[in-house]
Amino acid sequence: MVDRNFDDIADKFTQNIYGTTKGKIREAVIWQDLNCLLDLLPNKLLKILDAGGGDGFFASKLAAIGHQVIVCDISATMLERAKLLAKEKKVSHNMQFIHSSVQNITQYLTEMGAVDLVLFHAVIEWISEQKSAIKTLADIINPGGAFSIMFYNANGLVMRNAVLGNFHLATPNIQRRRKRSLTPLNPLLPETVYQWLAEFDFRIIGKTGVRVFHDYLQSRQLQNKDFPALLALEQRYCRQQPYIDLGRYIHVMACKSM
Repeated sequence: MVDRNFDDIADKFTQNIYGTTKGKIREAVIWQDLNCLLDLLPNKLLKILDAGGGDGFFASKLAAIGHQVIVCDISATMLERAKLLAKEKKVSHNMQFIHSSVQNITQYLTEMGAVDLVLFHAVIEWISEQKSAIKTLADIINPGGAFSIMFYNANGLVMRNAVLGNFHLATPNIQRRRKRSLTPLNPLLPETVYQWLAEFDFRIIGKTGVRVFHDYLQSRQLQNKDFPALLALEQRYCRQQPYIDLGRYIHVMACKSM
């Protein structure tokens, strides 16, 4: 499997992620998590890497509160969008942009030094050598620093296809054939990600299901009908079991041993 580059679908990505109800839920839930995580880290301005950061949505929000944020992405198109957003938000002075894959980022950080926090959101499911990519990022985090990983949940994929009646697709191993699809190529079982983090000397401090109800509704009309109530429901249950394991994505926060 070749790692996915979003140069050819940058417009589709932006419209389908943050321009929809699913994007609004993702934004609200993850931003709550990040604020809690920041409160647990040393009370200082942090050096943050947004690995595979795309259009820099969360990177710009973090830069706006004073943190120094580096965005890297394999897509030059997405990286240009991140630069434009930073300029629009007037946070360019707190940001750096590197055109690089996650796997090759270490060579660019040699002079900059290690980072205090890595964001790795909705990237790992597009990468072929998944464990190696996580190891690369884990190694550049300072002791006592943190890892924020959001991955496409294989359990949620099975549930979604079963609910839709696509019984032949109700497996985490089905191959995606549409080249321009935004359905990730390589979903992960939660236990796999948790095990890798433990191997790399990280302690998990939080887990959140992202879209634990939204994607299982029978129609898009229901997703929009009373969105505030739906969002409140998501926020109420997203950090409780069994709902965490049913999220279409799972966000994991972990701290590196000192």
